[in-house]
Amino acid sequence: MNSASTHAYDPARTTPRALATEAVHAGRDDLARQGLHAPPIDLSTTYPSYDSRGEAARIDAFAGDGAQPEGPPIYGRLGNPTVARFETALARLEGTESAVAFASGMAALSAVLLVRASMGLRHVVAVRPLYGCSDHLLTAGLLGTEVTWVDPAGVADALRPDTGLVMVESPANPTLAEIDLRALAHACGSVPLLADNTFATPVLQRPVEQGARLVLHSATKYLGGHGDVMAGVVACDEEFAGRLRQVRFATGGVLHPLAGYLLLRGLSTLPVRVRAASATAAELVRRLAADPRVARVHYPSIGGAMIAFEVHGDPHEVIAAVRLITPAVSLGSVDTLIQHPASISHRIVEESDRRGAGVSDRLLRMSVGLEDTDDLWADLDHALGETATGLPREWSKDEGPAFSTGRA
Repeated sequence: MNSASTHAYDPARTTPRALATEAVHAGRDDLARQGLHAPPIDLSTTYPSYDSRGEAARIDAFAGDGAQPEGPPIYGRLGNPTVARFETALARLEGTESAVAFASGMAALSAVLLVRASMGLRHVVAVRPLYGCSDHLLTAGLLGTEVTWVDPAGVADALRPDTGLVMVESPANPTLAEIDLRALAHACGSVPLLADNTFATPVLQRPVEQGARLVLHSATKYLGGHGDVMAGVVACDEEFAGRLRQVRFATGGVLHPLAGYLLLRGLSTLPVRVRAASATAAELVRRLAADPRVARVHYPSIGGAMIAFEVHGDPHEVIAAVRLITPAVSLGSVDTLIQHPASISHRIVEESDRRGAGVSDRLLRMSVGLEDTDDLWADLDHALGETATGLPREWSKDEGPAFSTGRA
């Protein structure tokens, strides 16, 4: 299994710390000096100041380049100390200078598009499949953007003078197709490559090490990890982060401090959760690939806790028959979730585009949690047993389902 480098980037340190160590300690370096062990939650929306001239200077500086105002906080839309801790930690895990958090993954993506559009760069080159709402945001042009959809090999030819962004998701939602990010970054030239790293997390890959300049997360998923927080974050260099902060301030897509606290707490167990769930997923993939009721299993070469599989029978019957596994949207929680992308997460994508991207009507997407492997398999076996295979029960494994790592 390939994985991200085991050490995380921290410009303040001469000796890098291991990813697992950074996940626990990043964003918390100042706590001991304050006599604290757990990070505090700052719920203030505004902060007192008796130096209005100093406040004016700090606001002018923020308006200039979007840098975090030095000194005490000013107002919740300009920044929050608890959220800043999470941003610091995530940037270290992804190996970037900075990170900027938002109220949702879609708010984070919208901010990126608005930054580029403000520079007159409204054209986006994108590779399907993407998360359904990301696809819809680009296709509908809701933010004034124009998108050209291409295969990875067609990115270079699709670039125009007004192209502001190339966007990919690898492993992709929901087919788990993978893209050679290094080759794609080379094809992008000077145009920033935005990689959605939600499925892999920095535990399995860090896109900036392969040439991506922007890394997007729906932090609602693995970064939070418990299904109780909604957020998005972009990891990037400080210059772009400044522009993102200005958009966040102007549009109000701020992350609530309590969510920032939960995300920072979630990061501390991220490596353990991802690796444990990935081990279970790999075993379930092995069993599904050998099951005659399953037509095809999709699983990325880098591993992970996401599985996609196509059934011979009715996928809706599988959804209706699970008991331990939860039929629900989203992913990355401690409990296992299953959903039918063509009906839910990618329903908003045009049917022809959806199928062209490999999202078939028989595809199911499963986010593997931390339950016992045999318990999960018993539930899947029961659910698959409730469907009609359309095949003779004596069908041999040698004629069995196909297995795909989905590399593009």
